[in-house]
Amino acid sequence: MSYSLDLRKKVIAFIEDGGNITKASKIFNVGRATIYRWLNRPNLAATKVESRRRKIDIQELEKDVAINPDSPLKERAKKFGVSPAALCYRFKQMKLAKKKTTGLRRKKSSESYQVTAKIKQVKMVSDNP
Repeated sequence: MSYSLDLRKKVIAFIEDGGNITKASKIFNVGRATIYRWLNRPNLAATKVESRRRKIDIQELEKDVAINPDSPLKERAKKFGVSPAALCYRFKQMKLAKKKTTGLRRKKSSESYQVTAKIKQVKMVSDNP
């Protein structure tokens, strides 16, 4: 949140009237570095950043997702030169759903099948006197 224009003017007026920057920062509860920035600016009004230059090109990312939908996140992050967390954040902004997995399924070994078959045989024998 930015400081109000009124507060900025009061702080600058205090300093121009001979006040100390450190004293102004304590009185108005504003950081000294902030006051120095205000003194170096021609206009005290708050600046609004319209858009920042992003490292991830959205169009390129959309193309990559369309071409390689099963590409792992780590590989895709390496390809774009960003962290996996940055890609997750961008996917959330793009409203791309996460891949859903139903869980890990382990393939039964042949030994497991043999043990299961023996248990069934034992049960059948014990059920039939």
